[in-house]
Amino acid sequence: MNRPRGSLAAGLALGGLILALGLVAPFLYPADPYALHPAQALQAPSLAFPLGTDELGRDNLALVLAGGLATLVVALPAAALAFAAGLAYGLLAGLAPPWADKILMRLLDVVLALPSLIVLLFFAALVPLNNTSLILLLGLISWPGLARLVRNETRAQRGRDFIFAAEQAGAGRLYLARAHLLRVIAPVLVVNGTFMVGDAIFALSALSFLGLGVQPPQVSWGSLLETALNIIALDPWWLILPPGLLVFGSLLAASLTGQGLLRRWGEAR
Repeated sequence: MNRPRGSLAAGLALGGLILALGLVAPFLYPADPYALHPAQALQAPSLAFPLGTDELGRDNLALVLAGGLATLVVALPAAALAFAAGLAYGLLAGLAPPWADKILMRLLDVVLALPSLIVLLFFAALVPLNNTSLILLLGLISWPGLARLVRNETRAQRGRDFIFAAEQAGAGRLYLARAHLLRVIAPVLVVNGTFMVGDAIFALSALSFLGLGVQPPQVSWGSLLETALNIIALDPWWLILPPGLLVFGSLLAASLTGQGLLRRWGEAR
């Protein structure tokens, strides 16, 4: 197995496992994540509680699975929204007349200059926090990087003969984008789409860690980490490792998948 295929297979396998844990396992594990067992508070992993219990006596495995569901239900749509917004803006700028392209790119430069985390914290403090608002916040702050990339790729492709021939034949911009440009830049889009999923999970976990992400009584991987670190003096390793490893695993899966796809398409050229 060569390195690109190995990276791609490992990334897809790890990503599939995390998706299964987040989207399927919560419905298969029967324990109630919010049921209290005060007499079993802060117990290490055991047969009764495979990942131990938290300071309130809640089943940590059930909490981690419920946190995965809450994390992915927000992060995946947010990544899809950011992908769609970045793709649309990039194509619009790349296919626009030069004067309009300059205006759109200057506006994009302004957005890119804003620190993403500060903007997220600002708006998270202003709007009521729920799944819908979090999806909008994360999606609408994460698209500029992809927009610049798509615009540059579109501009580069517009000088090619088949694009020129299609324009001479009367093809409109929408047809050019749908029939030609999207096919050519599809590898770039797929690779960056995988990275955007990892970025969305990390951003949501960071917000939840700060108390501005998924709101109680729901839990997320970020909020579970924050709660566990508040009692780190008690050494609750079973509360820290699972959500931390799942956030790290999500980033690793996105990175391995994206790098594997990039290398594979690079070798195919």
